[in-house]
Amino acid sequence: MSFRKLPPAYWLRLLQPGDWLIMLVGVVAVAVSYPLLWRGGGADHVIVKRDGELVAELPLTITKRIEVSGPIGTTVIEVQPGRARVASDPGPRQYCVKQGWLTAANAIAICAPNHVSLMLAARDGKSIGHDSVTY
Repeated sequence: MSFRKLPPAYWLRLLQPGDWLIMLVGVVAVAVSYPLLWRGGGADHVIVKRDGELVAELPLTITKRIEVSGPIGTTVIEVQPGRARVASDPGPRQYCVKQGWLTAANAIAICAPNHVSLMLAARDGKSIGHDSVTY
């Protein structure tokens, strides 16, 4: 009998109770480690840039509203304890405004038409998470 033509039920019958236990332990280990290893960490300050140059760097413990002028108008950034967002932007599609409140370290909102960016960061450098580029 060829191995390629065996039905899946045949292979399941070959598994012993210890095999099922090992698979269960593996699934539990993945389920527990996923939230522990894939978190972005806590941010503690906000970095605002225009054309790549630093405009403001503020702690995430204050409440403040910043207006940053760019080539097409003024971008308004709100900072509240533990979070920050782009409140308004003159860009046509409003992608950076639609991102809403940013709370995790390394979260970023880019208002490309107005050349303004907002990023949350951690001073310890330990909370660098994964994104689509580093993955």
